[in-house]
Amino acid sequence: MHTDSVLCLNGQGFHRMVYRQWGSAENDRVLVCVHGLARNSRDFDDIAKVLARDYRVICPDVVGRGTSDWLPAGVEYGIPQYLSDMTALLARLDVDKVDWLGTSMGGIIGMCLAAMPNSPIHSLIINDVGSFIPSSALQRISGYLGDKRFASMQEVEQFMRMNYTALKNISDQQWAHLAKHGVRELDDGQLAIHYDPAIATATAANAANDIDLSLFWQAVNCHQALIWGEESDILSADTVQQMQAQRPEMELLSLPGIGHAPSLMEDDQIQWVQDWLRRHQR
Repeated sequence: MHTDSVLCLNGQGFHRMVYRQWGSAENDRVLVCVHGLARNSRDFDDIAKVLARDYRVICPDVVGRGTSDWLPAGVEYGIPQYLSDMTALLARLDVDKVDWLGTSMGGIIGMCLAAMPNSPIHSLIINDVGSFIPSSALQRISGYLGDKRFASMQEVEQFMRMNYTALKNISDQQWAHLAKHGVRELDDGQLAIHYDPAIATATAANAANDIDLSLFWQAVNCHQALIWGEESDILSADTVQQMQAQRPEMELLSLPGIGHAPSLMEDDQIQWVQDWLRRHQR
């Protein structure tokens, strides 16, 4: 794994977006993996190690998360900023086409990019998010965001296990990995989740209404696949059916007993993603 960064533009200046790169830098087959709302690039370490056999795998910390810069006060966290940042990243990678694997927010970013005319997205795998997101799910997520403080790594891991129930089947070692890379140490020795607390404010402000992305989904013309945790409150069975009706060619991985969002850290999930990408290689 190699760590690098790219400068991106916001309304008040530039900020630095950090990304991790796996595999050969000479490989022109690039897979971009983008995490969920309150997560970071290290969620993809396990799957990136496997997919790096075929790809140059790029895993960014979306602005405000992980080791990337935070946005200055007054600049809004939201999809327009993320699309701008990812465009800067794609330009840095210097390739005409990329494949995209996005969990939740990362899936929304990928969907929006893939819907644009002349999009560089060749194939799109969306992990547990769809063309319609109910406000009730956004409110649930908003409830565990914020400026949380912890006295120990054990408390951090307990918090994650309580709130990320879809990850119930990962190993103790994987939980420890998520906790280690999911916090920052404060000046007073306490630990905080590794994101800008302003993200919680932005999420709460947008949680009052449902989000309808159907026009974006209808405009996606690349190869597409959907991973669905059947117990997810973000992605309902009705939404999955509507997405299939609009895009009958979409391949679906349904995971019974799993909520939002599947970990992509389990062997069967990693194998499915690898097989699907190999079937749709350029």
